[in-house]
Amino acid sequence: MSIEEQQELKQKSYAEAIRYMNNAKETLQKAKKEDNYYSDRKYVRTACGTAYNGVLLALDTYLALKDVELPKKKRRSIDFYTRNISKIDGKMMKYLDVVYDVLHLDGYYDGILDAPVIKRGFDNAYEIINKIKPQTQG
Repeated sequence: MSIEEQQELKQKSYAEAIRYMNNAKETLQKAKKEDNYYSDRKYVRTACGTAYNGVLLALDTYLALKDVELPKKKRRSIDFYTRNISKIDGKMMKYLDVVYDVLHLDGYYDGILDAPVIKRGFDNAYEIINKIKPQTQG
């Protein structure tokens, strides 16, 4: 993949991943936070699922940029991501562990309402997404 193709892929994927995160943040606002807890599990679950999907998009792009061949099937297991990310970037693997546990398992499946925990999941999601952030011109 040429440098121009890499930059184009980064721009397109980064913009889409950020769009997912923006949608997730909007949805999370609907969950209404009181003290350190959200009050509406449905919105928390939806927001966490949306944010997690944005991370998966970023991970697919990151791995493609590292010349890792993505399986043909659209639905990839977390094992695929952990196996490949752990070989490339240990720090990113830590971010992925948090994102998977907090956003996917605790947030999406279990619907936890603990706002600081959800925030930590979102913060780690941005760390992963920023790995594909395109270089700015100028």
